[in-house]
Amino acid sequence: MNAIKNVLKNNYRNTELDEFLKEELKDAGFGGADIQKSPLGTRLTLYVTRPGLVIGRKGSGIRDLTSKLEVRFGLTNPQISVVEVEVPELNPKIMCNRLAQLIERGTAFRRAALWTVKTIENAGALGVEVTISGKLRSERAHFEKHSSGIIPKSGNMADKVVREGITHVLTKMGIMGIRLKIAIKNATPPEFELITNFKDHNNQKSQADDKNLSGSNESNMPDPNETKQQKEIIENKGEINK
Repeated sequence: MNAIKNVLKNNYRNTELDEFLKEELKDAGFGGADIQKSPLGTRLTLYVTRPGLVIGRKGSGIRDLTSKLEVRFGLTNPQISVVEVEVPELNPKIMCNRLAQLIERGTAFRRAALWTVKTIENAGALGVEVTISGKLRSERAHFEKHSSGIIPKSGNMADKVVREGITHVLTKMGIMGIRLKIAIKNATPPEFELITNFKDHNNQKSQADDKNLSGSNESNMPDPNETKQQKEIIENKGEINK
């Protein structure tokens, strides 16, 4: 039971830490964090789009963030490293925060969602899906979903390829929830065959089926010479029996 409590406690702390970092590093383009425990302390790897804002002048930003983590979360000797995100358009947390900022500034949610889908698709994603829920246009809550490309929904393929980001935004109508899923093309396993042109694929498949059918029909067709020989043998047998 103690082991289960420790796991729940660590997961709860990691969730709080992720929410704190998302709010603290919002201007730096926070895209997630990896937390690893070591004998020397806790190692945090922060993924951001603007690492200069996190590091600060002569490392002042890192020192301030380290002291806050020690006081608020009780982390012993936290070691922070900052990594710049090369393609922020393929990071669901970054794009989710950008979409939330657009809605906060007054952009229509549908226009912001379509812009996000187009931006991610142009960056080379395999697929993208944006779900916005809440009181969008009336007092009754509902959701709208905008998608493009291929998004695996279940199985090992979804675990390897799909990345997900969730955030909330406060509007005049109330709280609006945003869920963003991105399928990374480079993460697809080598045995997965991606079909981009369905017409060419269907034409090739139909041609292959026609060849197989024609080959099987030709092999089953009787040889005229063999039929003549069979007739002569049957006639000779009849004469012998007489």
